Amino acid sequence: MRLRLAINGYGRIGRCFLRALMFSPLRDRFSVVAINEPSDLESMAYLTRFDSTHGCFPGSVDVGDGRLRINNEEIQVFHAREPAGVNWADLGIDILIEASGRYSFRHELESFLGAGCERVLLSHPGNSATDVDRTIVYGLNHDLLTGTERIVSAASCTTNAIVPVLSILDQAYGLDHALLTTLHSVMNDQPLIDGYHHADLHRTRSAMQSMIPVSTGLARGVARLLPDLAGRIEAKAIRVPVVNVSAIDLVAHLERPTTVVDVNALLREAADGRNSGRMSYTAAPHASIDFNHSPHSAIIDAGQTRMSGDRLLNLLIWFDNEWGFANRMLDVAACWGERMA
Repeated sequence: MRLRLAINGYGRIGRCFLRALMFSPLRDRFSVVAINEPSDLESMAYLTRFDSTHGCFPGSVDVGDGRLRINNEEIQVFHAREPAGVNWADLGIDILIEASGRYSFRHELESFLGAGCERVLLSHPGNSATDVDRTIVYGLNHDLLTGTERIVSAASCTTNAIVPVLSILDQAYGLDHALLTTLHSVMNDQPLIDGYHHADLHRTRSAMQSMIPVSTGLARGVARLLPDLAGRIEAKAIRVPVVNVSAIDLVAHLERPTTVVDVNALLREAADGRNSGRMSYTAAPHASIDFNHSPHSAIIDAGQTRMSGDRLLNLLIWFDNEWGFANRMLDVAACWGERMA
């Protein structure tokens, strides 16, 4: 029997999640029965059909009777602005995909449970480790899911990109310290032109005219998933004026010596083996656009691997921050659903 899904927040990740599901091998496991999005139905249908980043939807999209009809499957649409504005219990939802990004504290997330949702899967980290029952990076710790959880986070696109790589390096060489710099594509919390847009003054500046430093919780996210590395990871982020595909520049001081050849061989083996489908490896000369619509959480750019001495390592890791992450959310939902049975 298919699990019944609903999506709360039909923005970039919500729409990518639905697209990824519609054409995934996991499709037969789920039915999307409801979407809650404050915007109007016609706009929702239009942005489902046409996407400037991922192209036109390769299927049918229609509206009728207050519903969104995708590939002839009807999805009930609501326009509530608060969790209790939808009677989720009457819909029989097994998992709610919380993709609005508005809720990260436990008392906020429990509002969905109180309104009748059985379980909530977040498209972002909880405010703290205790705000969710588990934070899952698929391929790293999804085996911890038991099916009894009520609130689960799929972490973030950057966490999914870097944590498996850090884990591989730590197991092979030992990580003394590491510095992560995320070069992230623009996001909706930035204006097109300078304006009173955000409490963080960096985010008042035009997204498409500058590279802009912003705050990031990536170091905390790493420590949450790899507690042995707590206090040894620092991170910063710079938004760059491209609409999609991001990268992480990793500088790591290793406990044991190695070479560029050995590091690349280690990561290629991981990409071809236990991380296949989630990590990729390339030695070709690339630009970021080459990874648009990649379903991988991390693409190792082997041509950019550097060593200073035999312990100071520098890696470049690409990722489609929309499509890759939406596919990992789908993986987490499928794994969680299996454990519920």
